[in-house]
Amino acid sequence: MEAGQIAVLLLAALAAGWVDAVVGGGGLLQLPALLLAGLTPVQALATNKSAAIFGTASAAVTYARRTKFDRAVAAPAGALAVAFAGLGAASAALLDAGVLKPLVMVVLLGVAAFVTLRPDFGRMPHPHLRTRWRVIAAVAAGGVAIAYYDGILGPGTGTFLLIAFTSILGMDFVQASATAKVINTGTNLGALIVFGLQGHVMWALGLGMAVCNIAGAQLGARMALNRGSGFVRIVLLCVVTALIAKLAYDQFAAP
Repeated sequence: MEAGQIAVLLLAALAAGWVDAVVGGGGLLQLPALLLAGLTPVQALATNKSAAIFGTASAAVTYARRTKFDRAVAAPAGALAVAFAGLGAASAALLDAGVLKPLVMVVLLGVAAFVTLRPDFGRMPHPHLRTRWRVIAAVAAGGVAIAYYDGILGPGTGTFLLIAFTSILGMDFVQASATAKVINTGTNLGALIVFGLQGHVMWALGLGMAVCNIAGAQLGARMALNRGSGFVRIVLLCVVTALIAKLAYDQFAAP
């Protein structure tokens, strides 16, 4: 691999770490960069996980030091996420991603409309929404459904977790993002274990990108904590729009 390609990958990892730490969706930057560098789709997905897990974990630690994340959700959902993301990664070769992409686009369009039409959504916590059954629903959504999706496809996992915890449990965007980082670390770990055992991870490249991913994640987490939920909302809308455009291009324009 040429020095120029490596430089582009490291820059993409830095930017992806920042995006992931704020709202999720860093794979939008890392995955295309890895594919353009000549990796196969499964190698790109696997190597992306080997970098992203370090950035996400470091962001989770930074959030934990500065704000209160929901341990009753994060602990069980994080444990489940390891298993179900691994299951998704194991079945990635069996399911046509083209089946999921239109569905994901529809969900993201709904998310964009919802966040746009409700400007106060996620700005303030609504603790009255946090009931026992809603906690169970949030754990199932994050640790099972979204974790499986991350293993099998991946783009926007952190964004989906953020929206799930905000809408189901009434968290503000900052607490939801902090909680999401714990589960996202679990999804990355589960998928990485499977991809690693299958021999798809380019470890030297992934670990090099991980250093930049950590740097970006630290910057992103600190900006989200310092600037608050309004800042996270703006970044969320930008990332959701980019996700919709990327999935639409893959579905309708890519050869």
